[in-house]
Order: sequence, then structure tokens, then C-alpha cells
Amino acid sequence: MNAAPPAPSTARRPPAHPFVYTLLIAPFGATFGFVGVALAFLATRNGLTVGDGAALVALGLAPNVWKFCWSPIADLTLSRKRWYLLSCVCCAAGMFAMAAVPLGPATLHLVGILVLATNVAATFLGFAVEAMVAHLTPAADRGRVSGWFQAGNLGGSGIGGGLGLWLLTNLPAGWQAGLVLAAVTLVCAVPLLWLPDVPAERADSVAGAVVALVRDLWTTVWSRNGFLCGLLCFVPVGTGALSNVLAQADVAAYWGAGAHEVELVQGLLFGCVSMVGCVVGGYGCRFFGPRATYGIYGGFMAAVTAGMALAPHTPATFLGFSLAYALVTGLCYAAFSGFVFDAIGAGNAATKYNGFASLSNFPIWYMGLLLAAVETRQGPKAMLYAESGCGVIGIVIFVVAVLVWRARPAAAAPAAAVAVPAGEA
Repeated sequence: MNAAPPAPSTARRPPAHPFVYTLLIAPFGATFGFVGVALAFLATRNGLTVGDGAALVALGLAPNVWKFCWSPIADLTLSRKRWYLLSCVCCAAGMFAMAAVPLGPATLHLVGILVLATNVAATFLGFAVEAMVAHLTPAADRGRVSGWFQAGNLGGSGIGGGLGLWLLTNLPAGWQAGLVLAAVTLVCAVPLLWLPDVPAERADSVAGAVVALVRDLWTTVWSRNGFLCGLLCFVPVGTGALSNVLAQADVAAYWGAGAHEVELVQGLLFGCVSMVGCVVGGYGCRFFGPRATYGIYGGFMAAVTAGMALAPHTPATFLGFSLAYALVTGLCYAAFSGFVFDAIGAGNAATKYNGFASLSNFPIWYMGLLLAAVETRQGPKAMLYAESGCGVIGIVIFVVAVLVWRARPAAAAPAAAVAVPAGEA
């Protein structure tokens, strides 16, 4: 069986500024942001029930929960640039169709199919960008690049949702909004001109390629870096799950906040603030390494929620602390990508990255349920203390795990992996 191809050489050209990854990954965030903000907001206005709107959002989220199952396709077949271009065109077509088809009871099933198909296409766009980051980024620069990468993800979600909603409510026809969204999506592919291509992971046979991939994944998961990375994906640190609960009308009303305040902190303003957090968070990873920095940022998040619980119950408090929470969420997401890229190395990057990304959805899921349950039984203030307490417990669990692993000899790093920068926990 042939060995996995080496990372493409960048000796002939200087490294591109990581802002290229911000633009490249933006359509990935925008496809779900359009569903989660624009279509969800318009659902009840167009004769659908709250449950119908939630079902559309769930269809948009579903591919991101299960994408690990088909991520090997992107690793083992086309080059990353070809996958990106193919999926970008599909995302543009999907954005146009979702905007052009009038949302209503008669078209609900059709729009649902378009939502699912567009977000499946977006997963392949994400696979391509993740693999390019893993192959083309020096180990010492992965934290910084991860910040710009996540800025495009979170910013694309907020801006895609806000822009999509504005276009649908201000232009005469949905197809006009769809044309604008499709054009913006396609423009995001332009930065490919500044990047070398990354070939597929090749082998003598499909079966051989799958075996090599499974071995690589297994070795990564059970390495020191992989185990600690997986643990961070499970503990309730830096999840950002509180945002979805704060957006509910009854919860926001505790601070006297209404629809206007919720729109501000869930749309364009959220996207812009979280983008700033991602960029700043990526640069912060240079000082202590992504894993230790992730724990520090998780502590910031716990402090923000505790401060919100202690502050006066006013709309200004709701706005200020919600935006502070968005900023810290950006910090955490940048550090998350940084420690995952450190753990996976370059080989089979899409599969390994999305394996950890799928794991990271678990604490977002259970924290969302836990916070909602606490709010229902004890009120918003207890909910905020629960978020802070869980974050502190998660940090303690991780610190204990690090101390235990440091007492053991380090396992040999996988062949494709890249050494972790000095100073990382």
C-alpha cells in the first residue's frame, strides 16, 4: 500500500494570510445561519407553527451531527480544491433555492429537503477547508490560523442569517435575495487562488485506504494529545450553549429584553463580536498552547455567566453580557480548533477533525438541556450559576487528567502527527 502523500510544499510561495480561511469557511456557517435565523424567524409569520420552524432548524443541524460518517469520502477521493469548488457551487444553488421558494405550509416539505441538501453540501466544503488548514499550516501557527478559521464559521453564521433575513424582508422577491446570497457564496471561493492544492489520501485499493484511515484515527485517539483532546470535547467547558436559551422570549423577559434586543445579540452583532473573539482567541493560543488556553477561556466564560447572574436585571445587562458571552464563545471556538488541529496532524484530516467535532456536539447538547431544565425549575439566575459551576467542574476534570497523563511516559506520536508546541498543557 502506498504511503499517504506528504503535505504540499509551500516553499515556492509565502504562506497566505489566515484571513483566506475566514472567507473560505464562511459559506459553511452561512448555510446554517440562514436556516437558523432567517427561515426560523419567518416560519410563524408565513403560517407555520413554532414546531415547523424548529423542524427546519433541526434539519439544518442534522448533517453537522452526523458528518463524521461521510467525512472519509472527502479524504480518500478528490483533491481539496475540487471538493471545495464542487460543494461551493452546490451551496450557492441551495442558498438561491431556499430563498426563492416561498416558505409556507404548502412548501414546507420542499424547503425541508432543500435545507437538508444544502447543509450536507456545506459539510464537504468544511471538510476541504479543514484539510487545507491541517496540511498547510505550520504547527506553531495553528492557534492563530484556527482563530481566523472559526471567525469565518461563527461570523458566517451570524452574518448569513442577518443578511438573509434582511434581504428576504426588504427585496420584492425571494429569488432576488437568493441571487445575492448565491453570488456572495461563490465569491468566497476566490481565496483558493492564494493556496496550493492538497491531494487526496491515496492507496492501492479502497479497502487499503479505509484500513489505513482507521489505523490513523485509532492511533490519534489513543495518543496523549488525542486522549486529552477527546476529553476536552466531552467536558462542559466553552460550549456556548447558553446563547440558545437566552434567545427564548420568556428567558430574555427576565431582564426586560424584547424582540429587538434578542435580534441584536443573535444576528449581525453576534456574528461580528464572535468573529473578533475568534481572531483574538487564536492569537492567545500562542502563549500557553491551545489546550491550556481553552481552559483559561472556559474560565472567562464561567466568570461572564456568574457576573450576569449578579448584575442588575435590566435590558442593558442582557445586551452587554450576551455580547460578552458571544466574545468569549469566539475565544473558546478558536482554541478548540487549535487543539484539535494539534492532535490530528495532517493525514486523513477531514475524518479526524470531524470525529472530534462530532464529539464536541455532545456537551452542547446536554448543557442546552440542563440549562433549560434548571431555568424551568429554578429561574434564569440559577441557570447562570449552573453554567458557571459546570464550567469550573469541567476545568478541574481536565487539569486532573493532565496531571495523571504527565505522570505517565508519552506514547509515540503517530507518523502523520505534528509535535505540540512547547508550553502546552
